[in-house]
Amino acid sequence: MRRMSLMGYILIIALMLMPAAVFADADEAAVEASAKYDDVAVNKLITKTNVLDLKAKSSVLMDAASGKILNEKNSHEKLPIASVTKVMSMLLVMEAVDSGKLSFDDRVSVSDYAAGMGGSQAYLEAGEEFTVTEMMKALAIHSSNDVTVALAEKVSGSEETFVADMNRKAAELGMKDTQFLDCTGLNDEGYSSAHDIALMSRELVMKHPTVLKFTGTWQDTFRNGTFKLDNTNKLIRFYANTDGLKTGFTNKAGFNLAATTNRNNLRLISVVLGEPDSNTRFAEARKLLDYGFANYERIGLDKKGELVGNITVKKGTKLQTTAAYGSDTSVLVAKGEKGKIEKEVKLVPELTAPITKDQKVGEIIYKIDGIEVGRYDLVAYESVNKITFSKLFTRLMVRWFSIGRA
Repeated sequence: MRRMSLMGYILIIALMLMPAAVFADADEAAVEASAKYDDVAVNKLITKTNVLDLKAKSSVLMDAASGKILNEKNSHEKLPIASVTKVMSMLLVMEAVDSGKLSFDDRVSVSDYAAGMGGSQAYLEAGEEFTVTEMMKALAIHSSNDVTVALAEKVSGSEETFVADMNRKAAELGMKDTQFLDCTGLNDEGYSSAHDIALMSRELVMKHPTVLKFTGTWQDTFRNGTFKLDNTNKLIRFYANTDGLKTGFTNKAGFNLAATTNRNNLRLISVVLGEPDSNTRFAEARKLLDYGFANYERIGLDKKGELVGNITVKKGTKLQTTAAYGSDTSVLVAKGEKGKIEKEVKLVPELTAPITKDQKVGEIIYKIDGIEVGRYDLVAYESVNKITFSKLFTRLMVRWFSIGRA
C-alpha cells in the first residue's frame, strides 16, 4: 500500500505540472507557427505579450516626432557604442551648417593628426582639401574616422574641443548615460546607452533632416570618383524607406546600430547595442521597426492657420483677436484608437496690446481616455497694435453717445 501511495503522489504531481509546462510554451509555439503563415497574426501576438526576445544587450524603439519610447530593453545600460558615436559628430556638423557657421561648400583641410586615424577611413593625406559635402558623404556612408576628425577640427578647432562640445550637447539633450572621449568611437572607454542614442538621433533627424540625404545614400564615391563608398547600414537597401542612421563595431562594443525609417508619416528610431554579429544587428533592428509600424500610427489632425476661437484684447486697436493652430498637428496612437481622440482647448482669458502675429495665446491638448497624447501651441492669427489715446477717446465717445440714444 505504501508503494501504491507513493506512485499515486507522483502521478498527481505530474498531472499538476503538465498544464503549467504546456501554457508556459503556448505563446512561443503560437508565434513560431504563425510566423510561417501570417505576419499580421505574429504582430498582433507580439503586441499582446510584448515578446520580442532580442539578443541585443540593450535596445530602444522611439517615435521620432514625440520622443515616446515604444519598446525598450535595458535602455539605460552604459555600453561602448563604437562608431554610433558619429551620430553626435554629425549633429554638431549639421548644427554648424544650419546656423551659418559652416557651409557645405566650405573646404576642409586635412591635418597630420586627422590623416593618422586608423580603423575605417577614406585614406586622407595631410594637406588635402575637400568640401564639407564630400566629407559628410564619407562620414555618413563609409564611417571614415579620418574624415570625422577633419570635420571636427574644422568646426571646433581641435578634436579635443569638439569632444567637449559633444559632451556639452549631450548634457543639453538630457543624455545622462553618456561620456564621449573622441569623435569617432575608436576609444572604447567612452560609453552611452540605447536611450541616449535615441535622444541624439531624434535631435539629428528632426532638427537637421538634410543629413538624411547623406545617411540615406546606398552608394557614392569620394575623391573625384576614385574611392567607392558603400553604406555600412544594410537596411538602407533592404528595408523600405530606411534613410539612416549609423552602424558601429569594435570587439568590445559588439555590433551596434541606430536606424531610422519613415512610413505613412510615422518616423521611428531603432537602436540595438551589443549584438553578437552583423546579421543579428540588422535583423533585430528590423524586428523593432516591424513592431512599431504594425502597432502604431501617426494621425494628422488640424492644419496650421485654422481658426480656433476669439480672445478679448485690452488697450488694442481691435477688441479681440482670433487664435489659430500654430502648426499642423498630429498624434501617435496605437492602431484602432483613432476614434477615441478628444480635444481640449486652453486659451488665455484676455490679452493686452500690442499683440504680434503668431504670438502664443494658448494650447490645444489631445487626449485618449483622459491621458494626454499630444500638445501644440495656439497662436494669434493677426497682430493688434496698442491703441493711441486719441483713438481710445474717440471709441469712448462713440460708446457714450450710443448708450444715450438707446
